This record gives sequence, C-alpha cells and structure tokens, in this order.
Amino acid sequence: MDWRKALRYLAIGIPVLFVLIQLVPYGRSHANPAVTRAIRWDSPRTEQLATQACGDCHSNLTKWPWYTNVAPASWLVQRDVDEGRGKLNFSEWDKPQPDISDLMDQIQSGEMPPLQYKVIHGGARLSDAEKRELIAGLIRTYANDPPAGIKQGGG
Repeated sequence: MDWRKALRYLAIGIPVLFVLIQLVPYGRSHANPAVTRAIRWDSPRTEQLATQACGDCHSNLTKWPWYTNVAPASWLVQRDVDEGRGKLNFSEWDKPQPDISDLMDQIQSGEMPPLQYKVIHGGARLSDAEKRELIAGLIRTYANDPPAGIKQGGG
C-alpha cells in the first residue's frame, strides 16, 4: 500500500472512530451526588484555595465544562472525578476521609492537584505560599471539624 492510500484511510478512519467513540456512555453522567455533610472550613481563604485547586474532583460540586461531554476527554475527566471523590470528598464529611498527613504530603510534593488539571485550570496552580496556606488551613479545619473515621492526632 502506498503512503497516499494509507493517508486516505487515516483521513476517513480517524473521524469515523471519533464519532463512534461518542456512543460510549461512560463519562457523560454529570449528575453530582447530593452533599451528605459539607466540611466546615476554618476560613473563607482555605475554602477558596481548596475549591479552586481541589473542588472539582474532591467534592460533589463538580463543574462540568463542555469538553467533559466529548470522548475521550469525558472518560479521563470522569475517571479523575470518580477516583478523587473516592479518596477525599469535602461533600461527604460524614464518611471516612484520609489522614491530614496524607493530604499535606500530596500538596507539598505537587502531586495534587495533578498536572492534567493544572494545565486546563489556571487557578489550580498554587504558589508555594498558597500551598502552605492551604495546608495550614486544612490542618485547622481537620482539628476543628474532623471527618468521620479520622481520630484527632492522626490515628
């Protein structure tokens, strides 16, 4: 097969494949679950930082931009939100949540928020000072309003 024929097949095949993957239903159910018990933040600043950097994946108040309706982006975003809510959920504070030290490590290391989120959401790119502010606010929040399943003192 010559390269022109191969290019022609690709020019037809890629758009057809793109249309076909839109039929896969995963990643399009954007109904946010109900908030069972919202976290009580220590301050509006902590809430602002957590919401802009973490809220879409770690709460039931996810904002679903237009691209979350287009596969394969919809699949990736849905996976990230499902995983995020499963690990930490500010909207289900009546359920077990991770120890504060786990959150501190992930924020300090830059692991959270993940790169793919920071690329699209500029507000999630926290400076070192903002990371320190968020961590300090989370520590105070955990102390004043511990989630279910977490004992004070990290136990």
